[in-house]
Amino acid sequence: MHIRRTLAASAMLALTWITTSGASADETERHRKPVKEIAGARIAVGTAIFPLYVSADWSHPLPEITRAILVLHGVLRDADNYFESARRAQAAAGEVGRSALMIAPQFLIESDVDAFKLPADTLRWSLYGWQGGEPAIGPGPASSFDALDAILARLGDRRLLPNLKQVVVFGHSGGAQVVQRYAIAAKGDQVLLREGIDVRYVIANPSSYAYFSADRPEPAIAAHCDGFNRWKFGMEDRPPYLAAPTAAALEQAYVARRVIYLLGTLDTDPNHPALDKSCMAEAEGPYRYARGHAYVAAMQARDNGTPNHSVWDVPGVGHQGGKMLTSPCGLTALFDIPGCEAAR
Repeated sequence: MHIRRTLAASAMLALTWITTSGASADETERHRKPVKEIAGARIAVGTAIFPLYVSADWSHPLPEITRAILVLHGVLRDADNYFESARRAQAAAGEVGRSALMIAPQFLIESDVDAFKLPADTLRWSLYGWQGGEPAIGPGPASSFDALDAILARLGDRRLLPNLKQVVVFGHSGGAQVVQRYAIAAKGDQVLLREGIDVRYVIANPSSYAYFSADRPEPAIAAHCDGFNRWKFGMEDRPPYLAAPTAAALEQAYVARRVIYLLGTLDTDPNHPALDKSCMAEAEGPYRYARGHAYVAAMQARDNGTPNHSVWDVPGVGHQGGKMLTSPCGLTALFDIPGCEAAR
């Protein structure tokens, strides 16, 4: 009965997020199309299975690995493309890259599972709800954040990765929406921190952010926007994964984490086809670059600021995940390689 109620609540959340995603009907249909490829590796999330790409066989010890990097795909769920970009960034990192494990999770929806006739225990989410930690629509109500927790738990196993020192969780566009919300809510990083493994969250060009107060850069829009402060844009009506902590506790945890915002200076198109144009997102600013800087400024102005957070502009790059990853600032964020002017 509890699972049935949870799934029903998940369905209602899914309907809310789909109808308020800000995507046009044509764009929504494009997003619904099955992916071209399913990741080949699998990890268990409870009794369910979650697909992902991994650059090495992590079923046995990998003592040469000192850094693990998760790269999260955008709304098209094209983890294959993001994995290829991640491998290019790894190659560009040279010697440092050779000691890194690259991971690209894949958040599927029903049409992906149907098209590839995947087993019934394969996790799948609603079209956009995975971006905010929504419970899965099948086979059980695992959050997309639970799936990330499972990956981090695997990385914290010292029998497999005895020399791991750093984990980076990177997301671009829709994936950056996941990373920003996960950096607020994450439970899985605690096992890494207990093992002395640093964790870093890199948020690149998302359409929106989760605010901790009702203040918005565009208050006139917020004033006429029902739900502008509901999750995934604010702290109201949070999904089960992060319903228990208070908003203040979530903010305290977020501020304590190491967060890097990567913002492409050319990601300034207010009519970009993949930009969230809902009133909830528009209340945060006209386009991604402006929304990112407005959010950082709002966080810096709260209480004691955000000493563990940095914002780095990526010059000459628009809404291009591959270029963000392989840019000098992308390589600094992922591998600590010097070259990012904004990081100085």
